Amino acid sequence: MGDDERTATTERMTDVEALMWHLEADPYLSSTFANLTTFDRSPDPDRLRRRLWRASRVVPRLRRRVVGGIGPLAPSWEDDPDFDIDHHLRHVTLPPGSTDADVRRLATDLAAAPFDRSRPLWEFTVIDGLPDGRAAMVQKMHHTITDGEGGIRMSVEFIDVERDAPEPPPVDDGPPPLASRGRIATTVDVVTDVARRNRDTAWRLADSALDLLRDPAHLAAVLSGLPADTAATARSLVRQLGVVDSHRSPLWTERSLDRQLETFQVPLADVKEAAARLGGSVNDLFVAAASGGAGAYHRARGVGVDELRMSMPVSTRTDRAPGGNAFTPTRVLVPMLSDPRQRFAATHERLAVTKTERALGFTASLAGLLQLLPHQLVVRLARQQVMTVDFATSNVRAAPFDLFIAGAFMDGNYPLGPVAGTAWNLTTMSYRGQLDLGLHVDTAAVAEPEALARDIQDAFAELIALERPRRRSRRSSSGR
Repeated sequence: MGDDERTATTERMTDVEALMWHLEADPYLSSTFANLTTFDRSPDPDRLRRRLWRASRVVPRLRRRVVGGIGPLAPSWEDDPDFDIDHHLRHVTLPPGSTDADVRRLATDLAAAPFDRSRPLWEFTVIDGLPDGRAAMVQKMHHTITDGEGGIRMSVEFIDVERDAPEPPPVDDGPPPLASRGRIATTVDVVTDVARRNRDTAWRLADSALDLLRDPAHLAAVLSGLPADTAATARSLVRQLGVVDSHRSPLWTERSLDRQLETFQVPLADVKEAAARLGGSVNDLFVAAASGGAGAYHRARGVGVDELRMSMPVSTRTDRAPGGNAFTPTRVLVPMLSDPRQRFAATHERLAVTKTERALGFTASLAGLLQLLPHQLVVRLARQQVMTVDFATSNVRAAPFDLFIAGAFMDGNYPLGPVAGTAWNLTTMSYRGQLDLGLHVDTAAVAEPEALARDIQDAFAELIALERPRRRSRRSSSGR
């Protein structure tokens, strides 16, 4: 597409989105995520097609493809002149006798398949052929379009709160106006000049940072000479971005592109009540259950481990607009304590510290700095960093009431979070009073995904069963 054909609605990727886009030169770093939605019956195909067509006009990124940036410019989103809704909405019918396990296998295959980068980066696949007339749908989207919270808000365009909901009002479907060619050219010239002057600086900063991280004594000496506030920020950056050791699990050492999905549900009310009794949040209990299952999996195989490193996104979203990304990735060492109460308390404390890390405010700036480095180097550095992580978690809120898509009732919504070089990803989405959990596993790392899923469910049950410790009376505490 030439400059004179670009539209006025051209949208430049943020530095964080551009980083995710370039990292996919390594398939292990794919940021694609998906949901496996289960229904009581198959969605009406014509109605679903109309709603997704409308959604593509209301949410521009659903009709836009990615166009590579010129020089150091980040890629941009531009309207696809050949947009075809039928490329993004597909239907498959399973053979007779298929089960929910077959749906999960198909979901992992669909989620793992790379996108056609010449088209908008999303696909919905309706799956028919389940027993009792039930159906499912895999909703797959590239992370550069939006994050989990943005995806929930985006889904408002095709989700209803009743089975026979009226059609929404029509939207304008006309072509956007042409853009100004001169303005784009000017932007290219300016940014290219800035990048040329700063590329060497970026290289020197990267080399210096790596040298410091390889020499802890030198790093400590440098930090001791900084003002207290500056030193605190530097330490936070090192904790989040300068991890140089490997992952902690002696079991989950291999990595591959082979995947397996396990799904289960946990009552949200039980989780809320238990978290409140224990003095923390739903997310604290969710992470404590994930780490509890991980610890139990190791102990059952005769392997002791004190801590594992977990990655977790922290939302920075302040608006209510659908689409786009507003999150910061974090890493934290979580305890594998066998005692559930102690594990919850330690998890609560560590997550509280992680969510207030000063480094969280520097993600966008650092992503911009990395844009000045050769993409091959950035991919290599990123691969080294994800290999420090054992597993990933994410917690997304959805609706607490019944939802429908094209007349079909949604009875479950299980996320397939990006594994991205870790051993597994556990993502939960709260819906209809349940935590719907998707455990997305690298089967080269975890030999028995079903056992890990059971261990995590047992850890949830163990935490939920805990009672608030009774206070000792004054008489008994004084020894009378």
